[in-house]
Amino acid sequence: MPARLARFLVLIPVAAAVSFGSGCAATHERSAADSDGAFVHIKSGPDETHRVMMGLRMAQIMAEDRDVLVYLDVDAIDLVLRDSPDLAMEPFGSSHAVIRDLVDRGVPVFACPGCLQAAGKTPEDLMPGVRVAEKDAFFDFTEGRILTIDY
Repeated sequence: MPARLARFLVLIPVAAAVSFGSGCAATHERSAADSDGAFVHIKSGPDETHRVMMGLRMAQIMAEDRDVLVYLDVDAIDLVLRDSPDLAMEPFGSSHAVIRDLVDRGVPVFACPGCLQAAGKTPEDLMPGVRVAEKDAFFDFTEGRILTIDY
């Protein structure tokens, strides 16, 4: 095999790697703030104040520049009822204040319909601004990737 042909055959994979590599990098560049969101899932109830407050505070922090959806189920249903206890823990603040802030910012705060029913409650028992979850809302709240955080 002539030396010139050998050099050409070696350069083909290198050129392809550079070409495809730069193309891939360019297609993945986008502003995360414009498209990605966080799905914060809270299943812990009033007896686990630290977990609850971490989940609520993470949602609050991320909502500053990302799409956020908060979903509460299992024991967490007891956090979003009109007569629920107001949990407090420093440095997180109080659960009622954070939930109110999220709702005021337009962050969807959803309660599991089956868990609500299992607790013997109705949508009318929920805090103002907290809604019963709908399947489509889980995908429609953001345009890009969905990061999930569980508490």
